[in-house]
Amino acid sequence: MNAVLPGPVMTDRRRAMLARYGEAKGLSLDAAIDAFAAETRIARYGTPEDIAELIAVAVSPAARWMTGVTLRMDGGEIKSL
Repeated sequence: MNAVLPGPVMTDRRRAMLARYGEAKGLSLDAAIDAFAAETRIARYGTPEDIAELIAVAVSPAARWMTGVTLRMDGGEIKSL
């Protein structure tokens, strides 16, 4: 069993959350997106396609010997080695 642990991905739900965040801080949606990304130290939000591409590799024959792995894909949100 393998798992994918996505970080911040720009979806309709995240856009709505960031709109509320922006309203609370008096920011436009674009400014709220930039501000929240800066607070969480990511260069950009992921896309559903970013995650889908990782999953495509994880289920491909190229990963046939990969077992029990959690693939964290977070754009550098968590700093680790």
